[in-house]
Amino acid sequence: MTVTQAQRPGGATRIGRILLQNSSIVMLVILVFASAMLSDAFLSRGNLFNLLRQLTPLLLISIGMLLVINTGGIDLSVGAVAAAGGLAVALLLPSMPFDGWFAVAAGTCAILIFGGLLGAFNGALIAWFQLAPFVVTLAMMTIARGMTYMMSNGQPVRLPYESRASEILDSFGSAGMPGLMLPWPVVLSIVVIAFFWFVMHRTVFGRMVIATGSNETAVRLAGIAHRRYIFAVYVICGALSALAGVVVTSRTGVGTPITGVGFELDAIAACVIGGARLSGGKGTVVNTVIGVLVLGLIGNIMNLMSVPSYPQQIIKGLIIIAAVMLQRFGRDSR
Repeated sequence: MTVTQAQRPGGATRIGRILLQNSSIVMLVILVFASAMLSDAFLSRGNLFNLLRQLTPLLLISIGMLLVINTGGIDLSVGAVAAAGGLAVALLLPSMPFDGWFAVAAGTCAILIFGGLLGAFNGALIAWFQLAPFVVTLAMMTIARGMTYMMSNGQPVRLPYESRASEILDSFGSAGMPGLMLPWPVVLSIVVIAFFWFVMHRTVFGRMVIATGSNETAVRLAGIAHRRYIFAVYVICGALSALAGVVVTSRTGVGTPITGVGFELDAIAACVIGGARLSGGKGTVVNTVIGVLVLGLIGNIMNLMSVPSYPQQIIKGLIIIAAVMLQRFGRDSR
């Protein structure tokens, strides 16, 4: 009779070590089962699609944050840049000389460039002037948030529904792909996830980003222009943050200067829950997506159970601490 792996001496220890090393996946599975048991509405198509639609902005920001964290940096300006992008698209569409799909595409490209320029400001100061990422991005958070209040005079800006471009943008946030009825923001998420998975795992750029965070000195001594990669990840993070703001505006039909408050902390938490190391050099796109889903499930099940918002923050904080501890134990087990 064959003795199974779990019955052999040390088998249970190895299983426990594997579970710790994949703690983010274990946590996601536990949350899904717990949510399904606690609420009959959780597995409904409407709730799941609404959850995924709500998580799209955080997912876009978290992927940008992952690239920054993998270089050993941090970006605290993502929420403010998202607010600036969402407000800018609400102001830009009515003033464009053309309408329809072309206006939406051109406006979105302009917002991506706008977010990328804000990220480039961060990246230049951090990569070439060697200023602390925390300080630079904190300053950009204040600058971008101030820009939103100046652009809007502190008031929400509604999309003008008499224009075809505004109707298209609004339908993007609320409608779904014909046939599958998969929400368009979810389709966008899938495309972005696939693209950056390929970039991080199959390109020189992705390997250099990881290498820079793992050992910047070794990369520099090898003659690699590591500062370009540091600069590039902040540009990408800024562009994705601005795109997240456009998605928020498409869902709500209004751009506001308070959009994205707390996004920076949620994005960092999602990366850490997914196993990213804040010192850099470790973190994957797939695990970051899992981290975003974990955060989303926590909030969703508490909303379905009518848990008040203030206790939700406490519970979410405790779960994040537990996730970080599990990640630490998983690293120690290796």
